[in-house]
Amino acid sequence: MIYLDYQATTPLAPEAREAMLAWLGGPETSGFANPHSPHRPGRAAAAAVELAREQVAALLPAGGRVIFTSGATEAINLAILGRPHREGRILASAIEHAAVLDTARASGTAFDLIPVNGEGLVDAEVPIPPGTDLVCLMQVNNEIGTIQPVAELARRAHDAGALLLCDAVQGAGKIAAPEGADMIALSAHKLYGPKGIGALWLREGVALSPLLHGGGQEGGLRSGTLSPALCAGFGAAAALCTNLRISDAAHVEKLWTIARALLPHWALNGSETQRWHGNLNLRLPGLDVARLMSDCRDIAFSAGSACASGSGRPSHVLRALGLSAADTKSSIRIGFGRYTGEGEFAEALRRIDAVASLQMD
Repeated sequence: MIYLDYQATTPLAPEAREAMLAWLGGPETSGFANPHSPHRPGRAAAAAVELAREQVAALLPAGGRVIFTSGATEAINLAILGRPHREGRILASAIEHAAVLDTARASGTAFDLIPVNGEGLVDAEVPIPPGTDLVCLMQVNNEIGTIQPVAELARRAHDAGALLLCDAVQGAGKIAAPEGADMIALSAHKLYGPKGIGALWLREGVALSPLLHGGGQEGGLRSGTLSPALCAGFGAAAALCTNLRISDAAHVEKLWTIARALLPHWALNGSETQRWHGNLNLRLPGLDVARLMSDCRDIAFSAGSACASGSGRPSHVLRALGLSAADTKSSIRIGFGRYTGEGEFAEALRRIDAVASLQMD
């Protein structure tokens, strides 16, 4: 199997797996201890959690704190539903992840969408309506990879008296942290860490109300016993991203160049320049994507976001670019990264192209 679905999830880094093993201990070790217990094994587990917190924080701006969550979806829910002024208006880009859009709609407050242009980019000068208290703008889109002007819109949000929430799930560990954001959501399994853990970064001075009540963990914002193993894996993966960011980016650029050379007749969805080049979202008019995926079943790629797969609905992201329903259904997403080999990548693209060409004959 050639895996080309890095936007859905990334392979677990061996270093992250190794870091987790010490905290998956059985009764013959102390690695199973509760990190919130005051005895020596508990304090050791707590130290592992705090090391992980520092490692994750190194991916983010200075002047804030990291709250561990079960994933980015919980982090986004905490940011939106726990924000200080729940009566205000929420503004979000039209291509946000469903975790943002659905939570905003469920919040019970006024909610408006910011449009994007045909390249999938938000206009940084978009007007912010009076009464807006939260602006949501993702750093890197999960379907088309476009990189949004977070810093510019954050300045406008602050001028309007609003906070800015940035979903940095696809960008964290790959590109520089988003500037100007007040809250940033992360997911470990999108940066070579384990599933089941994420984080919400809060700028100093931002106060939220908790969604989960109980033991008062995570500074009172997220009750529940933390998993030292998941935290350690997240931290190790984050540290590896810090150390390998330059070489990872160079590898992705090489793969992007190979892809654009091998698939010149496929149309690119989204900006070619203002995007993370580990995301290749392409369309071929008239393509039967379901048949293509069936004929290439030993290549793992996507017809859209993993969260929306099987819904049968056209991608809201591609529709926001102005594409027709037919164009959205003839689009595929190819995702690649650190562990993608050049040879297997080129082989997979040639096979996808050959099978698609047979459909067009």
